[in-house]
Amino acid sequence: MIGLGPLLRKELLEQWRTRRMLVVAIVFTAFGIGSPFLARYTPELVKALAGDQLEIIIPPPTVRDAADQFLKNLGQAGILTAVLLAMGSVAVEKERGTAALLLSKPASRAAYLLAKMLGITATLGVSLAIAAVGGFAYTAFLFETLSPVNWAAMTGLLLLMLVVYAALTFLGSTLTKSSIAAAGIGVGGMILVAIIGVLPGVGPYTPGGLSSPAMALALGTDAGNVIGPLLTNLGLVAGLLAVSWLVFRRQEL
Repeated sequence: MIGLGPLLRKELLEQWRTRRMLVVAIVFTAFGIGSPFLARYTPELVKALAGDQLEIIIPPPTVRDAADQFLKNLGQAGILTAVLLAMGSVAVEKERGTAALLLSKPASRAAYLLAKMLGITATLGVSLAIAAVGGFAYTAFLFETLSPVNWAAMTGLLLLMLVVYAALTFLGSTLTKSSIAAAGIGVGGMILVAIIGVLPGVGPYTPGGLSSPAMALALGTDAGNVIGPLLTNLGLVAGLLAVSWLVFRRQEL
């Protein structure tokens, strides 16, 4: 891993100077804070819009609804963000010749790829952590206080899910010189994972399958088998990075 330290510093500095980290943090925080508000006031909004002519029976919102909204909103926005962050990470630099310039210095290709993936993970992780703090605070204000440790565990599983989709798109970015093609590969991978998740016994081990144990952890209920899906998705990230390296090390830049 020759040159990993300087390359990682470059990636983190680039994430900050291009304002990617700031923008992602703002978007994630808006979803994190808005989720408990949405869970709390959606029933009242629906009743107000329905008026007296249409009687709609909606159960009173609970803290489970707040956690569910947080997972859904940050999951959907986070997957899209992960794809956008990873789609041009390698492809654009190969197209512009920046990758060849960087690798002409004492830096290995493995360190180059790992630094980029760690930079993407840092942006997602920092932004998600800030959103989690906001979501936790407003959930406690509007509903009840959950265990901060359990909420952090839920956020950790959500982050892993986003990193898997980022790694899928990152592989596409390594394979091609087009960020659009990389995004297509990432989206195609997402669809393939969703199809595989329908298979009996396989769903809990896919990235999307992390949502159920994440919800259970947040509420302090039985999460079932968490270690298996956790290790499977960590292995998937490592495998995607390994394939990216095997492809990238043979490419002419």
